[in-house]
Amino acid sequence: MTAPDAQGPQHGLRWENGVPVSGQFDDPFYSRENGLEETRHVFIEGCRVAAMIETSRSTVAELGFGTGLNFCATLAFWQHHASPDLRLDYTAFELYPMQADEIDRALAVWPELDAQRAALVAAWRPEGGAIEIGPARLTLVTGDARETVPAWNSKADAWYLDGFAPSRNPQMWEPALLAAIGRASTPDAIAATYSVAGAVRRGLEAAGFTLERLPGYGRKREMLRAFKTPQDPAPPASHR
Repeated sequence: MTAPDAQGPQHGLRWENGVPVSGQFDDPFYSRENGLEETRHVFIEGCRVAAMIETSRSTVAELGFGTGLNFCATLAFWQHHASPDLRLDYTAFELYPMQADEIDRALAVWPELDAQRAALVAAWRPEGGAIEIGPARLTLVTGDARETVPAWNSKADAWYLDGFAPSRNPQMWEPALLAAIGRASTPDAIAATYSVAGAVRRGLEAAGFTLERLPGYGRKREMLRAFKTPQDPAPPASHR
């Protein structure tokens, strides 16, 4: 998550019919229809996590950790499909980490994630850092993503672009940040997002991604899958 231009309190969490909503961005943390199914559709299927497992690629990065739903859903998928020796390396960038009790409440609506939720809540460190949860190493990077992503010294096989909507938090989708994501991607990386806003499409294309529009989840007509475009090798230097 990135900070809005105006200073203010943290996300000002409130609950509407059991769904956590950011008061600061006036946007829910996950789909009001079914957040778990949206996560599976947009991110796990969108980033082809099953194919990652088959080819032993294991690094996932996320903008906007929020409730931890994407992490827990990915961890559950990983535990079901990956061999025990394939570790999940998951890095999340978040400006306003929730507290453990807030995560616990937000995820308790999905009993199928009870084991992952309990493990995350027990190990949770909102101040950031790396924690081990089953076959996963979760690294929470706190601070403004416009500063922390460019400083990240790793590359991801998959990017979950799950910040608040561009109309609510445009800073999360700035071209410079998307360019940093492009640089922090492996040559065959896939990024996915629920947003098909023009600014998002243009930013991803400028960052070296080729875009594919797919059916969205629920009421969202479309979503984006973005493939990192391989860079042509530089021509050899000429000698005189």
